[in-house]
Amino acid sequence: MSVGAHLRQLRETRGVSLEEIARTTRVSAHYLHALEADDFASLPVAVFTRGFIRAYCQALGEAPDAAVALYDGRSEPVPSVAAAPASAAPSRPAAVSGGTASPRLAAEHPGKNRGPVLVSFILLVVLGVALFAVTLALQSGREAPEDRRATRGPGTVERPVVAPPAAPGSPPAPAAASGAPPAAPAAVPRTGGYVLVARTTEPTWMRVRTEDGRSTEETIPAGQVREWTSNGPFTLTVGNAGGVSLEVNGRALPSLGPSGTVIPKLVVPTELQ
Repeated sequence: MSVGAHLRQLRETRGVSLEEIARTTRVSAHYLHALEADDFASLPVAVFTRGFIRAYCQALGEAPDAAVALYDGRSEPVPSVAAAPASAAPSRPAAVSGGTASPRLAAEHPGKNRGPVLVSFILLVVLGVALFAVTLALQSGREAPEDRRATRGPGTVERPVVAPPAAPGSPPAPAAASGAPPAAPAAVPRTGGYVLVARTTEPTWMRVRTEDGRSTEETIPAGQVREWTSNGPFTLTVGNAGGVSLEVNGRALPSLGPSGTVIPKLVVPTELQ
């Protein structure tokens, strides 16, 4: 039995729809359909697919070991199926005088198997680059108003000092008094918010939503660091709990779990501090 047939049988036995599992696990229904159809070309890399399988089984209250074993063993029958046309190809030229069509068919099968994998890989790379660019744009847009306020603050302080150059020693005193406040406004917004830092040791898919409703998602490669800021707690969905470590305002959070575990709707720092 394939892993897709096994998962579908578990779901139908419990009378649960695929949409209910998608809502519970926060895994896209597109990926769940691909799992049940054994359409591995439409699924992400193996570490994420194992996480989807574990989340699927957990949503049904079933142990995921059997399904993961079926998924890990799927590669054994695939080479034999792909090898069948290659072994049959030499026999066709012997039986048919015009043997030019058989080598062409044998050459077309590897291309058909390789094409969807290449397309899905390219789409994942493009998606990751696009999400990274959006994240940078959102962070730069957030920092721009603070930079403008920082540049305007000193400007308003310096003008009173330059305006009365010939005045006695009284003008420098207001300048010194007005020079102190610019540091205070800059510190107030920073102490009232949170800075979330993620460091990956394995490829990890993450969705991060800030308090103001902005949401970003990305497949972060191993060995990368990402940072988000928010005035309130973050809501996270992590596709590979064992592949990422988190910090909030410089404080390390506890481990999220083993590799391949999907963590939906995790609120930090509320739930971990």
